[in-house]
Amino acid sequence: MNRFILNITASSGEFYQGNCENLVLPIGDGVYGVQAGHSPVLVALHMGILHFDADGESRDVLVGDGIAEVTPSYVMVLVDSAERPEDIDKNRAEAARIRAEERLQHKQSMHEYYQSKIALDRAMQRLQTAAKYKR
Repeated sequence: MNRFILNITASSGEFYQGNCENLVLPIGDGVYGVQAGHSPVLVALHMGILHFDADGESRDVLVGDGIAEVTPSYVMVLVDSAERPEDIDKNRAEAARIRAEERLQHKQSMHEYYQSKIALDRAMQRLQTAAKYKR
């Protein structure tokens, strides 16, 4: 099977670099698939599950918003955050959800409101992902 180099970098640092056979990126209206030899394109990513196959093994990564640069031989993924579903701390995600919901109950500036909505969306996505990938 044809391969390409995949590099996933989060704001905290490099998350993964290596060969990849197949990649599915989360985008605003669904998913975007990539294989070796893909035409060059920039893709806006939304928080969700990034799925890829490497060395005969399927892997899933919960990624935050970002972009992906796709070329025929490599894909560079730059995201706010990246974590394996099995590494999600459900208690911490639940506490973040509660905090975000409490902040939304108070009068806030528009900026604070949107920050609270983003925090709530992220906490909910983490909880849903953790529930789907139970250990």
